[in-house]
Amino acid sequence: MASLSLPRVLQPRKTSLEVERENFEKSQITAINKAINNLEIPVKQKHVRLAIIGTFHEQGAQTFWMAALRLPFMDDRIVAWKLCHVVHKVLREGHPLCLVHSQRHRKELDETGKLWCHLKEGYGKMIRLYTTLLMTKLDFHKRNPRFPGHLGVTNEELESIGANDINNYFQLSVEMFDYLDNILELQTAIFGSLDMSRSNSMTSAGQCRLAPLIMCIQDASRLYDYCVKILFRLHSSLPSDILIGHRDRFFKQFKELKQFYQNTNALQYFRNLITVPPLPERPPNFLMQAELRTYVTQEVVVPLEEDDPSEGNLVDTTDNATDHSDIPSQRSLSPAQFQQPQQVHIDAIAERDNLIKHLQYELERLRNDNNRLARDNVDAVNKLQEQVISLETTLATKDSELVQERQIKEDLFHQASAVAQSQDSEQKIKDEKFTKLLGVYKSLRNEHIDLLRQKPEIEKKVKDLTAKSDDAQQQIADLESKIRQMELDNSVRVEELQKASSDHTDELEGLRRDKDLFNMETEILKKSLEDATKAGAEYSIKLEAVMLEKENLVKDADELTNKIVSLQGEIEQARTENAASIEQIITQSLQECEIVLQHSVHELDNPALSAVTCSPDYFRSLTQDCIGALNGSIEANHSNPAVVIKVAIKIAHQLSTYTLQGRATSNTSPDITFGERMTDACKELGDSVLTVLGKLRMNLPVDDSVREAVEKVKAVASLAETISGSLRGENADKLADMIDDELSDMDKAIEEAARRIQEMLSASRAADSGIKLEVNEKILDSCTTLMQAIKILVQKARLLQAEIVSQGKGTASAKEFYKRNHRWTDGFISAAKAVAAAAKYFLSAADKVVNGQGKLEQLVVASQEIAASTAQLVVASRVKAERKSNNLQQLSQASKGVTTATGGVVATVKDCSQLMDEAEELDTSNMTLHQAKRLEMDSQVRVLELEKELEQERLRLSALRRHHYQLAGENE
Repeated sequence: MASLSLPRVLQPRKTSLEVERENFEKSQITAINKAINNLEIPVKQKHVRLAIIGTFHEQGAQTFWMAALRLPFMDDRIVAWKLCHVVHKVLREGHPLCLVHSQRHRKELDETGKLWCHLKEGYGKMIRLYTTLLMTKLDFHKRNPRFPGHLGVTNEELESIGANDINNYFQLSVEMFDYLDNILELQTAIFGSLDMSRSNSMTSAGQCRLAPLIMCIQDASRLYDYCVKILFRLHSSLPSDILIGHRDRFFKQFKELKQFYQNTNALQYFRNLITVPPLPERPPNFLMQAELRTYVTQEVVVPLEEDDPSEGNLVDTTDNATDHSDIPSQRSLSPAQFQQPQQVHIDAIAERDNLIKHLQYELERLRNDNNRLARDNVDAVNKLQEQVISLETTLATKDSELVQERQIKEDLFHQASAVAQSQDSEQKIKDEKFTKLLGVYKSLRNEHIDLLRQKPEIEKKVKDLTAKSDDAQQQIADLESKIRQMELDNSVRVEELQKASSDHTDELEGLRRDKDLFNMETEILKKSLEDATKAGAEYSIKLEAVMLEKENLVKDADELTNKIVSLQGEIEQARTENAASIEQIITQSLQECEIVLQHSVHELDNPALSAVTCSPDYFRSLTQDCIGALNGSIEANHSNPAVVIKVAIKIAHQLSTYTLQGRATSNTSPDITFGERMTDACKELGDSVLTVLGKLRMNLPVDDSVREAVEKVKAVASLAETISGSLRGENADKLADMIDDELSDMDKAIEEAARRIQEMLSASRAADSGIKLEVNEKILDSCTTLMQAIKILVQKARLLQAEIVSQGKGTASAKEFYKRNHRWTDGFISAAKAVAAAAKYFLSAADKVVNGQGKLEQLVVASQEIAASTAQLVVASRVKAERKSNNLQQLSQASKGVTTATGGVVATVKDCSQLMDEAEELDTSNMTLHQAKRLEMDSQVRVLELEKELEQERLRLSALRRHHYQLAGENE
């Protein structure tokens, strides 16, 4: 024993599983680092394949994400882009559990996209769109776990996923449309970043950007095929007008997808990588179910990639047999050990030689026995390793079956009502699955017992070997250490098997508890139903008795009523006939008055009336008569029919004439916009007077309606006075001062808005935290950017306006220039007022949103109103400016800055809305079955109400647009 290496004996040894795990992690990290580097070249497929094989070896993506998150993807845009590419590849082609393990890393993907989206062009925008696509894919598979990563399912599987429920197909189509939108946005950004006039697809930089489109095409082809089939299914069950939104969205995506395929086929880079079948010339007609029989699924073909001879084997297939080179060779004993003095007799020498030969024979036999036992032990270890690998594979299979069982269990809980009706059949299926799992557990337990039985046999062999090799302890020391290592590995595997068996036992116990709970809940429901049935029967008996008593009372009451009616019938008949006649006269008279007034209001839009004019003085003389006629209706009621009819006829005559004369007076205004405003005021006056007549017809109090109508009359008269003043030229000399005042007011409004936004931002940072603070900061930052852009635009508008005045006045003064060009000046003043008003409204909307009293949509509308007002200011300035003016060019650039800032506000609002929606996710962890069903029914009712409101609003928008186009055509 003195020759043993003490440090080697005492050194802790790693088990074979630890060594194998360490080598696997090293190979995976190396492959991922080579695949995701900072070189602007396409990702090497051989490294990606090694990472994908690793997910199947590990049965998950833990190692992949451990290595991927160490990469500098937050520092280098190329690394971030390649990371998105490889993650997409792993999600599509990796182990199915990669979709589950990647759900917890959505936050890293979102943060990566938010970081790089600040680069407005190039990779920044593409990385944000790619991370959005990956998060959409993860959400899609989370909601629809029966779709694999590559999205390939058969028609039967698609029908099973839909569960023959039209609501499921409706929701599934919406999710697929969202998925397709993300793919189309990404491909648009990629092609938009390339110069299509050059051969970018044949350069390394261009191929680095184009490579992910292969997987996008594969996903898009699957989604397009499923959308077509689902839409045909929806149109066979629902009215076509309900699905108009689905059809419009599909037709839009069809055009974009067709262009996407054409762009792909036009590039040389994709010729040998993917074969994309062209889409048909026209989209399917879902209103004709016969076209479904002629529809053919277009398959995208990706040729098999040839292995690179230089990369060698991706999987180590060498035999990890134990190396016995470190076992010391058997040494024969030296004859010198047995030498005797030369004086010993020759017989002693012969006996010594015979003993030497015998010892050499025994030593050779022991050496052969040791070698044979070593080989037997190695074979036994290999067999045990094979059994352990087989058991691990079986355990993994059972784990996947258990995951499926959990999914089935959740589906059963969600379909509790259906389960209550088909309890016997479902219970039988659950018992069969429970029996199957119990059989698997027994099989694992027997295999575990067999392994434990093999352990004493190996120990017995080791003891026999130790007994036979007492004289050769030094030679077999290393062999004994290896046997101890083998025992340690065996005990580790036995402990792992025991742990796996206990886990399966716990899982079986969990399923058994779930089964008991389900049976308990079913029994409770049955008992509740029986109790309700009994109570209903008792209430029915009581109700019948009460109804019988009620019938007797009704009979007695009917007899008394008949006597009373017979006495009062003749009196009431005469009174009713007289009242009906009077009421009919009043109603018909007032209806005719309303028709007269409605005709006058309708004539206000008649183009032929634009040539008619009326002097403001004459129009002013009609005002008092109209007010007097309206005030005379306050005391009128149906008790005095003559007064009602007289007042109604007077109101109809006076007010119809007044509205028509108001339209004629507005034609004398040089400002077209002002004339339209006065016409609208006349229409509002007509509507108010119609309300007065309607209340008179229904014999209701008219005090409030008369006061409102009188106010409308005074408003129209005030507008007429404004026209009178402008015709007399009273304000012509004040135009210069007015335009300066309006520009000053506009500057003050914008400065006040910028200051208030900063105050709101400071207040929000002091009072809010979490999601609310993040939302408020994003919104107020985008608002500040918009205010800065507007401030620049106003400054450029002032410079251009001063240039216009200096070039156009000649030797005259600025006042003379404004007076001579008073229409242009009025338009410029109107634009300045619109900008100031839009800024104030924008400030009010931002204040309400930050304080939680407004909606994010109000902020979008306010920002769009600012963009429209500034566009009006630019157009008003451009009318008089020189085409090559430098100030005009700067004003146009400032206008583009406002448009960009407005788009930033809209994008920020959408992002904040998504954050708020994610923060308000419904917590269903503590809901009972009845509560979940109740909320589901309420949600369905709310969906139907919202769909009805959406349809009504679309019809209203369509009518407004038709009316707008009609008015525009008539004005031309």
